[in-house]
Amino acid sequence: MKLLHHIGAYFLMLRMVFIKPTKGKVMRKLIFQDIQDLIIGSIGIVAFLSFFVGGVVSIQTALNIESPLIPKNLVGFATRQSMILEFAPTFMCIILAGKVGSFITSSIGTMRVTEQIDALEVMGINSVNYLVFPKIIAMLLLPLVINVSMFLGILGGYAATLYGGFSSSADFIEGIQLDFRPYHVAYAFIKTLVFAMILATIPSYHGYFMKGGALEVGKAATVAFVWTSVVIIVVNYFITQLLLT
Repeated sequence: MKLLHHIGAYFLMLRMVFIKPTKGKVMRKLIFQDIQDLIIGSIGIVAFLSFFVGGVVSIQTALNIESPLIPKNLVGFATRQSMILEFAPTFMCIILAGKVGSFITSSIGTMRVTEQIDALEVMGINSVNYLVFPKIIAMLLLPLVINVSMFLGILGGYAATLYGGFSSSADFIEGIQLDFRPYHVAYAFIKTLVFAMILATIPSYHGYFMKGGALEVGKAATVAFVWTSVVIIVVNYFITQLLLT
């Protein structure tokens, strides 16, 4: 029953996002600030993790190739498929649920605790639109970050394979090109856009409707991270069933 209440309140919040919009000049400033905080601020950690995870995937693949009948280009193929299909769009979004989601919940939750949201309502501003809409628009740029993740993951796999002596440059590049399907990239970007909506709205919900003081802000951020991760994993299953089978 409590879960149904939260789901109903969540969709009510989504409806309020698009009602009585904030003035364009103010909204543009909010959107650019959220792009800076949520997107540009995430590129560093995404780049670092993607590069080294790509390297680990390629090394593990190479070490498990024992039969001489298995072609060496499998390392490049496996690295490309792993990064494009799952790690970059799915697991990177789960990681960002900790960074971006916690930031969103904490910032909105702090405004709730300090009664800044009440002040916005008193001034006749739709606080849901003011706080949540810029984050949704900013997170629509998430595919650009995931594109960086894909590229650096494959680059990291290439570097690890080449300098570790597991495969030649020609074999790895041949594996990257082997049976490449542009639809897989489109599938990854479609998933990313859905996850971006989840990353923007679920943490916002937990921050906006939180109750209590400063201690509860931290608890709300933790709960938001858990639920965002769970929803991403469940939605990922259904999107994969729908688009890849």
